[in-house]
Amino acid sequence: MPAEADLGEPLESRNSDVTKTPPVFEVKDLQVFYGSHRAVKDVNIAIRQHEITAFIGPSGCGKSTVLRCFNRMNDLIDNARVEGTLTYHGVDLYDQQVDAVEVRRRIGMVFQRPNPFPKSIYDNVAFGPRVAGTRAKSTLDGVVESSLRAAALWDEVKDRLKSSGLGLSGGQQQRLCIARAIALEPEVVLMDEPCSALDPIATARIEDLMQEMKQKYTILIVTHNMQQAARVSDRTAFFTTELNSESDRRTGVLVEFGRTKMMFSTPSDERTEQYVTGRFG
Repeated sequence: MPAEADLGEPLESRNSDVTKTPPVFEVKDLQVFYGSHRAVKDVNIAIRQHEITAFIGPSGCGKSTVLRCFNRMNDLIDNARVEGTLTYHGVDLYDQQVDAVEVRRRIGMVFQRPNPFPKSIYDNVAFGPRVAGTRAKSTLDGVVESSLRAAALWDEVKDRLKSSGLGLSGGQQQRLCIARAIALEPEVVLMDEPCSALDPIATARIEDLMQEMKQKYTILIVTHNMQQAARVSDRTAFFTTELNSESDRRTGVLVEFGRTKMMFSTPSDERTEQYVTGRFG
């Protein structure tokens, strides 16, 4: 896939403050089905380089489902189907010629709960590069150190790299998982509620880390914590659900997308205002 491509102007509902920051993803009319059930519909957004974009909304609105579309994790669900267009630097990620493994190398992911491998701290970080073919110890040593430094963990673990990653605290484990995700030098890091299992101190460390990371990476985060979205993100997408009268099941819809400060201070949709002010959700 080409490294760069011109995607044009973003598909934003609030585009009066559009910057010249290059877009990385452009999403048009995205829909996700699980079998015959349409889980999400009508998603139109653009994700810009070196920004943090937050997905917020009530439970079941499709935030994580949409996030998983960006690195084709939904491919791993037997009855999942994605329709519409999702381009990465102008390349359709769902084109048959696109290698999903390469997509996941360029677009890393950190999950809701810390999930270090039952291996040493060193081997957790070195796992991806080894799978990708890196064998030289000096190269791996450099990757492990640089990744742990980028995840703000090096100084805490540099003297125990051979110890199990499972022996770290919850916050340290999550930073280890971030180091593991960036060891393959992705351009984008997806984070699916990365702080939901952490205490406030560990959460603050991860939030500070995200601010540092966006200088090098583009970050998409799903969060149930509106205060977190307000603190860390540049842009926010608010999702909600609509009841399908035929199936009596709910479908996620994108309500509004724009600059975070405006979304939380002067949203253009009443549903967004009701959610961010705590009147529903």
